[in-house]
Amino acid sequence: WLKFCAKPKGRQYSMVAPGGRQSSSPTRRLRSAMLRTGGCFPLSFCLALVGCGAGSGNVPASMRGDDSIMSQKAHGTCPNPPMNPLRWGASWSEADRICCFNRHWAEYSGYWETTTFLQEVNAGSGEVTFYDSVTGKPLFVAPRGRSFDDFVQESLAHGWPSFRDAETVAANVRVLGNGEAVSAEGTHLGHNLPDGKGNRYCINIVSVAGQEPQTGS
Repeated sequence: WLKFCAKPKGRQYSMVAPGGRQSSSPTRRLRSAMLRTGGCFPLSFCLALVGCGAGSGNVPASMRGDDSIMSQKAHGTCPNPPMNPLRWGASWSEADRICCFNRHWAEYSGYWETTTFLQEVNAGSGEVTFYDSVTGKPLFVAPRGRSFDDFVQESLAHGWPSFRDAETVAANVRVLGNGEAVSAEGTHLGHNLPDGKGNRYCINIVSVAGQEPQTGS
């Protein structure tokens, strides 16, 4: 099961098999193509090349959306820029780029580990609410239906925070036909990459690092 790793601006996508080994021939073909072109490919291209599906087919009907959600607004696809500062020391500039001016790219694999999330949150924290970095609305609540360690281990294995259906705030999350996960207001969040356990929402931490709303706000 491959991890799809989007590197920072100016770097290439890479694809790493579990344990850090280079994966089989599709990966080598992708790496070769990138070296020939000197460019980067979006996640959707990587998924198509290796035959892994992203989509909204099994997403609850209430969470399915269409491209009109991502129409141009006051700030890219967002109604306004991300809040500043963000939780866990997440990069504001990266959040601005990924949340509001992007449909395909991601923070680099493992970026979430460089934030203070794992220092501030632990098994004793209970359920943690992840808020939209732009609107402040709740998007995910985890862990639910599993332990904190299970949530962390799955996220570490894939390179990005990974949420399940039970952990989504369905009123505020939408999944488009190509698997792109967005907020109902147009924040790019990541992608739905289903596996044998069901839907897995692979999410950029910079997209869900909004500050907890103040009581009464």
